[in-house]
Amino acid sequence: MASSAPFLLCILLLASTASAALLFDGGKSAAKGKAAVDTEWRPATATWYGDAEGDGSTGGACGYGTLVDVVPMKARVGSVSPVLFKGGEGCGACYKVKCLDHGICSRRAVTVIVTDECPGGLCGGGHTHFDLSGAAFSRMAVAGAGAHLRDRGQLSVVYRRTACKYGGKNIAFHVNEGSTNFWLSLLVEFEDGEGDIGSMQLKQASSAQWLDMKHVWGATWCMYGGPLAGPFSVRLTTLSAPKTLTARDVIPRNWAPRGTYTSRLNFEASL
Repeated sequence: MASSAPFLLCILLLASTASAALLFDGGKSAAKGKAAVDTEWRPATATWYGDAEGDGSTGGACGYGTLVDVVPMKARVGSVSPVLFKGGEGCGACYKVKCLDHGICSRRAVTVIVTDECPGGLCGGGHTHFDLSGAAFSRMAVAGAGAHLRDRGQLSVVYRRTACKYGGKNIAFHVNEGSTNFWLSLLVEFEDGEGDIGSMQLKQASSAQWLDMKHVWGATWCMYGGPLAGPFSVRLTTLSAPKTLTARDVIPRNWAPRGTYTSRLNFEASL
């Protein structure tokens, strides 16, 4: 994605909301009224894409880029229909998916992370659909039957939300290419627990104000104004159930585009 495109989109989003860049009440009010995470098994369909035993897509509509090719995301990625993608706010959510034909499927569910969107075909019309990596799809089979399961092409499955667990990693913020002191764009990585982000705020150095960032696309949020002065603290509130976390001074004064800055904390790895 060209660096100018998210810049222009950020400006349009901010212009459409009069409350942008105003004092935000601790990052909690935006999450009021949200339903808790539903962990019941529900019906869906599933296909697979990429190499037969591959990791799935490179990058994807969430913007994680090469992170999808390495542990802890490697081989666990999933492209989902719009009802789960939620315009990008579903990025980072984790699901357990399993098929029900016990003649070829094990009773084991595979855990996938939302990293991409499949907008048409089987994914359209309000359907709930998972397009999984070849590796993830194959893991639903009984031992030795992965190739036979892939030959089915499309499966009826059940799914439910599950806690994201990134194996000891803390939440990180990647500063997107093109960011300046007047336009800051952040990609959020490795959120345990719910995994999704419903609101995000930024606090500059020596300031008491939490400024409301705007969701641009995928897992990317932006702030337009300035000049913006670091170090920056970032406050996140999850989308599915209102839980708030504050990473203080996580982005240093001398931050740079393409830099990734890791916090010292994460959400609880449970729902």
